[in-house]
Amino acid sequence: MAGTVSEQQSVLASASRVGKDEPRSSSDVPFILVLVVIALLYVGLILAMLLADVAYLRPAAGSGFGNELTTIVRRTFAPLATPPIQYSLKLSLISCTITAILSIWVAVPLGYLMSRFRFPLKGLIDAILDIPIVLPPLVIGLSLLILFQSAPGRALEKHFPVTYAIPSVILAQFAVSCAFAVRTMRVSFDQINPRAEHVAMTLGCNRAQAFWRVAVPEARRGILTAGTLAWARAMGEFGPVLVFAGATRMTTEVLPTSIYLEMSVGNIEAAVAISLLMVMVAMIVLLIVRFIGGEGSLAKAVAP
Repeated sequence: MAGTVSEQQSVLASASRVGKDEPRSSSDVPFILVLVVIALLYVGLILAMLLADVAYLRPAAGSGFGNELTTIVRRTFAPLATPPIQYSLKLSLISCTITAILSIWVAVPLGYLMSRFRFPLKGLIDAILDIPIVLPPLVIGLSLLILFQSAPGRALEKHFPVTYAIPSVILAQFAVSCAFAVRTMRVSFDQINPRAEHVAMTLGCNRAQAFWRVAVPEARRGILTAGTLAWARAMGEFGPVLVFAGATRMTTEVLPTSIYLEMSVGNIEAAVAISLLMVMVAMIVLLIVRFIGGEGSLAKAVAP
């Protein structure tokens, strides 16, 4: 019996080292090159788009590298000096954070339900949960607008204005972002062995206690991932926000709608600058989240 256990442990240890210290033969080189080329093509496309935005803000050639860099930085942050963009940035950060928190509160129990239980019409409900992912975002915004033009929606609006107000921004972001968080949490719970929960219940815990004390702590990285994904998705939402909340200056204007408004008046330079600001804000938040999730290691914040 001891020999069998030791053999199993050696097999698991060997499997964990596959791809790390496994010797590569010369026949693997073409395959690895194909993988690298595909990765470089996509990464190169992303970098090319960002570099194109930066190049658009460059001054005329011949001004020197230092002056060019100073001009690019000045033009990038110039929109922040205007009150509408300051308001847009503030509203974007607040609404995205609220959306991410709401998405987590919905995604954790819903993902656990879909992962751990079998019930009638589960396949249909699972398909319904994916609708915000597969539908064009513009359709989500239109559906929300029609919903709040119905009798129940108008009754709610009499006491709590939603349409074309700040709550409509959060609701439009939430309607799309939460679906991604739910899918992430279901996958996270699917990857967690339910054995620990069963053991907790045999020791006297009920299902709720096993959920809070065992399942949720084990899914903490999945929760962090789901929240980050929901936040990032909310930051980039444009279609639902434009249709359901509008693009009113100093009222429902968020960064994506700021880009739209600047482009509509032909101010391409400001639109590009706001785009770069969105990239920087998103990168800062993602690095902070990865730093926190990496248990305090700065190296893990930038590691793959």
